[in-house]
Amino acid sequence: MTVTYETERRVAVDAVVKACRLCRAVQAALVSEETLAKKDRSPVTVADFGAQALVSADLAEAFPQDPLVAEEDAAQLREPANVELKERVVQHVRSIRPDLDDTQTLAAIDRGTYGGGAQGRYWALDPIDGTKGFLRGDQYAVALALLEEGEVVVGVLGCPNLPLDWAQPDGPKGCLFVAVRGQGAVMRPIDGADEREIAVSDVTDPVAASFCESVESAHSAHDDSAKVAKILGVQAAPTRIDSQCKYAAVARGDASIYLRLPTRKDYEERIWDHAAGSLVVTEAGGRVSDVYGRALDFSLGRTLRNNKGVVATNGRVHDPVIAAIGEVVGQGG
Repeated sequence: MTVTYETERRVAVDAVVKACRLCRAVQAALVSEETLAKKDRSPVTVADFGAQALVSADLAEAFPQDPLVAEEDAAQLREPANVELKERVVQHVRSIRPDLDDTQTLAAIDRGTYGGGAQGRYWALDPIDGTKGFLRGDQYAVALALLEEGEVVVGVLGCPNLPLDWAQPDGPKGCLFVAVRGQGAVMRPIDGADEREIAVSDVTDPVAASFCESVESAHSAHDDSAKVAKILGVQAAPTRIDSQCKYAAVARGDASIYLRLPTRKDYEERIWDHAAGSLVVTEAGGRVSDVYGRALDFSLGRTLRNNKGVVATNGRVHDPVIAAIGEVVGQGG
């Protein structure tokens, strides 16, 4: 019997929509020129904890046997010096889930300590991917994935600031991307229910391809990306986007290549940074690998320790991109 994941899909979508609503509210209320000038990261901290609490609570109620791999735990909120921070988190959580009190909110956050691995099923969550984008009022994502036996089977990406139409950056914003293994990928507005199928671009010549990469040079080696683009003959300047919104851009054809080239040899990518986005791209017809062309291995725990970097493309230009990267960073691995 084919597993459709209908219930998992519905619960995941609802949970990510709630988390996106909380993030938008925190951003509207707390992110200001003053917080940016002071380099005050408290708004993103509030949103991080609040989004994780909401998603974790929904998952625990629907699937009490499923553990959660997530970025945060509530230890910081339990410190006496952080009472005000904890109260702000709980306030925002209760604005969406009034039934959750302080204790339940912290317990929900603490569910995210599971170690992952190759057996059983579990969820992986990044409550806010792209913290600097969040603080700038730019791109960030809430990313949730279901894994079974080390394979991603459901992925949901909430991108609250991403335009529904890339060609109209000042138009309506807020996109939700949903993928189930073997069932394709769709996009819908965060504030609506109308879904439409998405597909990667049909570009076959790398010269005509556009590519995106991280805004932060600490996350991806921009100099190496420029060398790869030169080898491929790519004409367009790179589009720099925070968070897994880059996966969304490739999945719906806004870009044909996403490069996340290693910035240091010992860095291990976290599974919650790539699980949802990679499934959205592959179900939209694209291909995702590391810089050596190897499939991403989500079966090893909380990190992709057998992979180096990430490359997502429309599939049609993947092999030439991997070959060009090999010329820049070396072959093998």
